[in-house]
Amino acid sequence: MTLLNILAATLLAGAVSVFAAAFLSLTLLGGVVHRLVSLSAGMLLGTAVLHLLPEAVESGANLRSLTATLLAGLIGFFLLEKISVLRHSHHYEGDGHSHEHGHDRHEAGPQGMLILVGDGIHNFSDGVMIAAAFLVDVRLGWLTTAAIAAHEIPQEIGDFIVLLNAGYTRTRALFYNLLSGLSSVVGGVGAYYLLAESARFVPYVLMLAAASFIYIALADLVPDMHRQSMHKHRESVAQIVLMIVGVVIIALLTGALHTG
Repeated sequence: MTLLNILAATLLAGAVSVFAAAFLSLTLLGGVVHRLVSLSAGMLLGTAVLHLLPEAVESGANLRSLTATLLAGLIGFFLLEKISVLRHSHHYEGDGHSHEHGHDRHEAGPQGMLILVGDGIHNFSDGVMIAAAFLVDVRLGWLTTAAIAAHEIPQEIGDFIVLLNAGYTRTRALFYNLLSGLSSVVGGVGAYYLLAESARFVPYVLMLAAASFIYIALADLVPDMHRQSMHKHRESVAQIVLMIVGVVIIALLTGALHTG
């Protein structure tokens, strides 16, 4: 049953988010994406602080080792993004964030494949995190999936726009983005078999997942939000409200998770 849940969740986080991103890219886009960024920032922080970190600590694993894993994860994600920025900065407009959620990213034709490769690796790691969460508790698994999907939709929109600008047709862009998204299924299934045999590693994977969520929220999404709301007081208020709503959603689910 756990494996079926992981398969369903990774398909949701990978494939469904791609279709949702394609739909929004071609229809509503604009303001909807900005709202998703604010909401997903709150959901990512809420999931990391209210769920993943407590679950890892309550597992009984060595606390110093867990916090060292969290620190290593934060630094590691910074290094990974720095490498990505150094490799691709001349292909982006703006400040070169590899998780940019705007719509002004431009890409030279053959470079579109680099975006797909990077996104595939990112989705693979999402699958691993989802599997680790399900191995602790099915509800934690779905909560982690929801937080990942909330972040993936704005990111996939950016990737979809990049591929269109690279000369891909809408059909090809959707197909390749979908193929990249399905790597989360591979990561989830692989992690299920590996972590099920080595349960002691699960708390450390949860710590890495928390590090990923915290890093994405504070290093990528929050700066994007600041740029969107610069000198726009109403936009700032909307962002704060939506961010709090994201945290409250997770807090309410946290209560259900620990009392159910």
